[in-house]
This record gives sequence, structure tokens and C-alpha cells, in this order.
Amino acid sequence: MKSTTDLNMVNAYIPGRADVGASTTAMIQRRDALLGPAYRLMYEHPLHIVRGEGAWLIDADGRRFLDVYNNVTSLGHCHPAVSEEICRQVQTLATNTRYLHDTILELAERLLATVPETSLAHLMLTCTGSEANDLAYRIAKMRTGGSGIIVTETAYHGITDAVSQFSPSLGTSVDLGPHVRLIPAPCHYHAEGVDLNERFTQDVEAAIADLQRHGIKPAMLIVDSLFTSDGILPGPAGFLKGAVEAIKRAGGLFIADEVQPGFGRTGEHMWGFQRHGVIPDIVTLGKPMGNGQPIAGLLATADVLKEFGQRSRYFNTFAGNTVSCAAALAVLQTIEREGLIDHARKVGKVLLDGIIELQARHPAIGDVRGAGLFVGVELVADRLTRTPDRWLTSQVVNRMRQQGILLSACAKGHNVLKIRPPLILSEEQAAMVIRALDQALTEAAAARTGQLNPVV
Repeated sequence: MKSTTDLNMVNAYIPGRADVGASTTAMIQRRDALLGPAYRLMYEHPLHIVRGEGAWLIDADGRRFLDVYNNVTSLGHCHPAVSEEICRQVQTLATNTRYLHDTILELAERLLATVPETSLAHLMLTCTGSEANDLAYRIAKMRTGGSGIIVTETAYHGITDAVSQFSPSLGTSVDLGPHVRLIPAPCHYHAEGVDLNERFTQDVEAAIADLQRHGIKPAMLIVDSLFTSDGILPGPAGFLKGAVEAIKRAGGLFIADEVQPGFGRTGEHMWGFQRHGVIPDIVTLGKPMGNGQPIAGLLATADVLKEFGQRSRYFNTFAGNTVSCAAALAVLQTIEREGLIDHARKVGKVLLDGIIELQARHPAIGDVRGAGLFVGVELVADRLTRTPDRWLTSQVVNRMRQQGILLSACAKGHNVLKIRPPLILSEEQAAMVIRALDQALTEAAAARTGQLNPVV
């Protein structure tokens, strides 16, 4: 039996809800028997993907789907520069960080060179963003002597036991730690006329005070700098400054989770935190750094790592292996060589402006916001009350899947379309997304009035 959390998801496959055909049903049954009950599938009609190519995914029947959701393959599926480098390295040497090797050193130099205005001095590697955030928390506890964590109310930071306790978007079936405090997401659309810098700072200060009142010393404030799971909240740029100052005054660290906003996605800088003019103590990175190859890690200041390095021995057998490092280095080289940060800015503007134009025809679009190739579209039942429209969002997500466009949704109300394409998305492909969204909204509105059948 699926949990009630699944019933709230707008892009989940719910057994028995829709007729998916005999062959798909058989494959799902085989999957359930082999993998167990904890896994989930996306979309009312799940996809059987067999190949990837750039921004496209191809199913078993040869149908192509434009993937504007999966940022793990940040350069697009099977990018030749990364694939070729993986093949070359795996045929040469695949080993770990207990041996000297040039590639990991070059990778560290290039990553640290992207943040020259900070005091970030060291790279530590993991396999996933969850591991990176887990390691960041270990470091923060040792550096501060505290354990308290402050996160936004629908944040996602990972799936390890420690990190799941400060990932509230996992749902009510995953308990938050008693050392965790939630604060409201800094959403300008729902706080019109409010100074977000002042409001967010006050919320962080209140969380600090509550931790201290309960005898818990603050260890860190951790945010995804585009607040992705909270609904994609990019601005106004600079509103993080007061909150960062508040946690540092309390003796805690500021952790910038760049798993989703990093690697040029904002179209402005390499990292999302840079648009706020703040300096993190630790920056965590995820699998986009290897275009899907399992490599992740963190950048940290020398001061933050000093005691941890003296008292702890860090080793991770697979993290930092030569093949993954070669893939990550190829990603950095490709971003620079192909000018993908500027490309994300240009194509992201086409995408954002095109969706903003749809607002005039579709009253369900309450707000459109974004930075670079990261766009959120908030769907509401009423523009005056700004009430989330979860049903309509589910209809739109699944109708766009029918048209061959893959995206998902996020936010507390499960009503913000999450558009997060690979950095190589073309203007023509952006236009495809806009046209498909226009049609999906039109069809969903007709389904609500009974002129069309709902997607089931």
C-alpha cells in the first residue's frame, strides 16, 4: 500500500489509478517483486527509458521526450566530452584517494578557482549530495560544538539518516530531528510588500533563540540557494545576507547547498550563493558535477576543516576515484569551453519571458520566477487568494508528459512547476516547452469544466 505522502505527489504513479497497458503492468510487477515496496515511479503512466541524447530521453518504442527536469545530467544525457573521458580513464586507471594522482588535484584547483572572492580553500569528495551534506554536518558539529540545524520548511538535503532528519520535504513519515528547526521559505509572491532580507533574518534569529532556549547550540544554517524544493525562490538577490550574519553571530556555520543551483545553472555565476553576496563556510556539491557519474563533495574554509582534519580520518573508497574525477573535470572544461553559464542566461530568459507571456491567457498562472535555466511556475486556484491548485498542477505535469515534455512540481502546496533542463537546452527546445505548457494549461482548464476528460 502506498503512503499518503504519495497521494499528495503530483507526478507519482499510483497503482490501479490508470490503465498503463499489459506490458507496462508486467514490468512494474516484476520491478516491485525484485526491488521491494520502497521505490516510486514518476507520472500516471510511467516511462520505460532506454536511451538518452542531449536534452532528450528515448523510450522503448523510440518516442523522444524532452527532459527539462533532471539536472543530474547537467550537460545533457551522454555528453560526448564526458562519456569519452570516462571511457579513456576507466581503460587507464580506476583507483582511490590513498594514492597520488594528478586528476583529483587539477579538479580541486579548478573548483576552488571558481570562488576566488571567498576563503574556501579545500575540496573533499563524496559520491552523492546526501553524503556531502552528511559530511558537512559532521564538520559543523565538530567546529561549533553544537548540533542545532536550521532549514526551510520544505527543504530537501538528502537521504542519509542524519540528513533525512533535516529534509522536511521527505514528508511526515520521516521524522525531523529534535535538534532541527524549520523556518518559512522566503517567497516574495506570498509576502508582497515585505522586506525579505529582514523577514528571513528575523525567522533565522527566532529559530536560533528557540534552539538555545531548549539547550541546543546552533551548528548550522543550511539552504539550497535557489530554495528549489520550497518552490524555486530566486530573489530578490541579496536577501540571504542578514540570515548568514545571524547564524555566524550565534557561533554556527552557513552551508550553501549547491547540488541543484550550482554549476552555472543561474546563468550569472558558477554558484547560486554568489548572487547573494555571501560567503559560505562550506559549499556542498552533488552529482551534476560529474554529469551523472557518482561524484559529489564539498568546498570548505581552512579554518572550518582544521580541527576536523586533526581529529578525524576521512576516507571514502569510491569518492574521488580517478574515473569520477575525470568526469567532473570534463564537466568543468565543457562549461567553460562552450560558454554554458552565458548560454543558461540567454536561453533561460527566452524560457522565462515566454512563460510570463502565457499569464495573460491563463489565470491559473499566479507567478513565474527563475534564474537562468531554473524556472518555477506557481499555479493557483485564485489569483487574489493565491490558493495552491494541486489538482491542476497534476493535470499539467501529466499532460505535458503526454506531449513529450518531462517536468515535475515542488513547494509546500505541490503547485509549482519545476523546470530544470540541462545547460545545453536550445532556444528551439525552450519554445517547445512554452507551447506545450500553453496547450497543457488549456486542456487542464477544459477538463475542470468537463469539456475534456481529466488525465488518469
